[in-house]
Amino acid sequence: MSKYARLGDHLRQQKFAEVPMTFAEIERVTGVPLPPTALQHRAWWSNNPSNNVMTKVWLEAGFSSERVDLADRKLVFRRMAASPHSVPAGKPSPAARGSFPFGVLKGQVRVGDGVDLTEPADPEWGPRS
Repeated sequence: MSKYARLGDHLRQQKFAEVPMTFAEIERVTGVPLPPTALQHRAWWSNNPSNNVMTKVWLEAGFSSERVDLADRKLVFRRMAASPHSVPAGKPSPAARGSFPFGVLKGQVRVGDGVDLTEPADPEWGPRS
């Protein structure tokens, strides 16, 4: 059992898509201090599973780290998989709103109803008679 396993348990219990936490809160949940590199290097908080033991814990819990703020010692864990428990009541999930992930780019793109992305944007690009 990893010394950071309690963080994974804590994240799994959350009902919202985003879980903002301070570094001090993470230390309270895990019961161990964060290593000095976590306090000094943003790369420590990357979502690369080979980065460190704690990264594997939050990834296995279904979360990714975002908006890491080393100066204020805080970050946001965002739920990766859509789940009925991950969205606050009354707020539709991204899929229900019509947003779809676009490649490996960060964020989402909304494609309006009736838009054909395979259609030329300029009518002059279409077939010529």
